[in-house]
Amino acid sequence: MIWFWCLVLLLHQIFTSPTHMAVVSPQDPVLLVGSSLTATCTLSPGLELHASFLYWTLNGNRLPSSVYHVLGPGALSVTLHNLNGSQQQSGDNLVCHGRKGEVLGGSCLYVGTPPQRPVNLSCWSHNTKDMTCSWSPGGPGEGFIRTRYTLKYKLRWFGQETVCTDYNRGINTCYIPSGLAIFTPYEIWVEATNQLGSASSRVVTLDILDVVTTDPPPDVQVNRVGDLADQLTVRWRTPSALRDFLFRAKYQIRYRLEDSANWKVVENVGNQTFCRLAGLRPGTVYFVQVRCNPVGIYGSRKPGIWSDWSPPMAASTPQSERLTGSCDAKSGAQTAALRRELKQFLGWVRKHAAGCGSVSIKLYDQWRAWLQKSQKTRNQILQGDKS
Repeated sequence: MIWFWCLVLLLHQIFTSPTHMAVVSPQDPVLLVGSSLTATCTLSPGLELHASFLYWTLNGNRLPSSVYHVLGPGALSVTLHNLNGSQQQSGDNLVCHGRKGEVLGGSCLYVGTPPQRPVNLSCWSHNTKDMTCSWSPGGPGEGFIRTRYTLKYKLRWFGQETVCTDYNRGINTCYIPSGLAIFTPYEIWVEATNQLGSASSRVVTLDILDVVTTDPPPDVQVNRVGDLADQLTVRWRTPSALRDFLFRAKYQIRYRLEDSANWKVVENVGNQTFCRLAGLRPGTVYFVQVRCNPVGIYGSRKPGIWSDWSPPMAASTPQSERLTGSCDAKSGAQTAALRRELKQFLGWVRKHAAGCGSVSIKLYDQWRAWLQKSQKTRNQILQGDKS
């Protein structure tokens, strides 16, 4: 980078001086990748230099004399074949040097490709108040020279074409802060332009209500379920921005072990703001997050866009109290049979009542509580016998 800025300063001195030591032509050509170029360095009259003593550099690298051609005492040409794309969007620097290395003149080469049709155009609206759209370049060659992208939109059946102006939210992204209509579809597209051509993306037609996203659910709380060692309850509130709308929100929960990076997702929570996680490890710390999808705002039949996940909340399950003995073999056999029956019952619940908030889960909880209470009673009897 140091040589680049030194070169810029030298070129500035050359091209802003009253008399140039030499002129390089063509000046700042725009070329397709794979093209050939012949450039000429013509010395200013009166300079005590001969073209045979000159040499060329491209981006600071000296070019071999085999590509030079002396056109006369005051002119030296260089021919470049099969040019690669420019290393920098500001152009590659082709410079003519004197015998001692002094800069005599220069030109910028812009080598690239015409833009291709932008792809992956998608948009989302935060609580129906604004809209953000993003896209991807149509081809890898568009990075060689500066390519400008312009997002345009208009109401489908009427209204004038409008140009998005805020491109500061990210690469290939534009933000429309206000002035949007609902219940009327928009046509949205992106135009790509550079010095070699232009191209437009496919037109995307959408209704703001179909691309709504919102804030993560607030006030997420994770708590134990009494002494049940394998369960936690999760509660949250509806995002405040959606309370003014006629909508059906749906939620997802994900949770993981403290020492694991793998999340398990509960898909079908529905529109309730409460869920019970079952089948967890006793005495274990879990991290839990919730997110919201504003489905059916104002009767829209299309699903919205999932919000970000809420900040992770941590909670631990109680330690499990294991049975250390039994009063008699008959009691132990009954307990084993009961556990097998409970296991079968839980498998049925998970299969036929997947998700959260099932009424059958409450019945199962009561059953588990009774079982644990029976275990504690037996433990107390055993300890009394030992004493």
